[in-house]
Amino acid sequence: MRENIHRFFRAARGAGVHVSPAESIDAMRAVAQVGFSDRTILRDTLLLTLAKSQDEKLALGDCFDLFFSQPEPRQEQPEGTDEDASQETDQAPSSSASSDAGGGSPQEGLGPLAQMLLSQDRNAIAAAIASGAGAASLSDIRYSTQRGIFSSRILDAMGLQRLRDELDELTATNPALAERLRAALDALREAVRDTVSQGLALYAREEAENLRNEILRNAPLARIERRQVAEMRALIRQIARRLRERYSKPRKRQRRGHLDVRRTLRRNAAWGGVPFLTAWKRKHRDRPKIVALCDVSGSVAQVSDFFLLLIHSLHEVVDDVRSFAFSSHLIEVSDILESKSPEEAMAEIMSKVGFGSSDYGSSLVDFEKDFMSALTPQTTVIVLGDARSNNLDPRADILRRISERSKRLVWLNPEGRLAWGFGDSEMPRYATFCSVVRQCATAHQLERAVSDIVATYQ
Repeated sequence: MRENIHRFFRAARGAGVHVSPAESIDAMRAVAQVGFSDRTILRDTLLLTLAKSQDEKLALGDCFDLFFSQPEPRQEQPEGTDEDASQETDQAPSSSASSDAGGGSPQEGLGPLAQMLLSQDRNAIAAAIASGAGAASLSDIRYSTQRGIFSSRILDAMGLQRLRDELDELTATNPALAERLRAALDALREAVRDTVSQGLALYAREEAENLRNEILRNAPLARIERRQVAEMRALIRQIARRLRERYSKPRKRQRRGHLDVRRTLRRNAAWGGVPFLTAWKRKHRDRPKIVALCDVSGSVAQVSDFFLLLIHSLHEVVDDVRSFAFSSHLIEVSDILESKSPEEAMAEIMSKVGFGSSDYGSSLVDFEKDFMSALTPQTTVIVLGDARSNNLDPRADILRRISERSKRLVWLNPEGRLAWGFGDSEMPRYATFCSVVRQCATAHQLERAVSDIVATYQ
């Protein structure tokens, strides 16, 4: 049962529940206290010790119900008429007598698997299937094409080869018993297939999700289909959570500083140098700020949606984030993004400034007029856009002043580099005043870009 609990932890991780080694140890200790006899208590215990949110609680409950549901072999009688059944009943005493005279019943010479199937002991069969699944390493299944392989491995571990030999012998000596055994074997095969399908649902979800996420991570954001938008938003939230976990802990350690050995020894001179009191070197760090300017015109609106969602999910890492959206004019959208769900926020933003014709010059004029004071020497300015201004004045002079007032100016362009500078693209002119210019057409490129920006504050 302990091995089953460990496999359950693995299945829970595949269902999207984060189970750390410490949490698995706590869960094992709790399970040792309540025992395994009561399935309901066991379920509640695992949910209480492992689930950290309502979503994880629901996912863990479904995973538990699927994991501990055992497929049972169906009970089938061999095909035959009632007359055949009555004849078999009439012949039973005589066959029994002859068996006694011969020294035993026909089942005595059969192997464990054959005797188990003929006795139709469901608990024993379920235990044998579980043991065979463990011997076949069913938890390693990853793809649906492996179902046949693992089914064969489980049956071989249960002793299928010996059962086949016995069936060949019984076909010649006891056809009625051989028919019963074949029917039981067919039911066993079906139960094993159900067990493998159950294992595929439990253990292959993580691999399938990783594969799907990898495809999404490298898919052009501007070409995401409508049915994939929800999946992409979930992926962006995972990226944001990963970035928070990566950069929040170092910042907490750096706030405390490094041990000042000299001051610590001087402070503890009265105790013979034993460091009862510690002194730390604290390095002053400027409060980081991010100002994001996002083009939400029709050509890049969908990319901006994901970008704004990612930026505003990083408040634990960056203390001050202000976001602006523009097409032909510019507005601040920080409060909208912080107070509403992503769907509601983007709907409101798009209704105000979205899907218009791009006018970078006019939008930069709006920013200089109303929000230039938001820039300080600690500010990183991020511009997300294709730099296409419909042959209007790009006002690169304003971008130069923004670059001079801020710490860094980063431009993320969702277009391929080959398109920069062609048609109405002003990217080469704007790039002159940027600290960093990067292509940012996929979620993977977006994650790397934001990660590099946040890393400079650590």
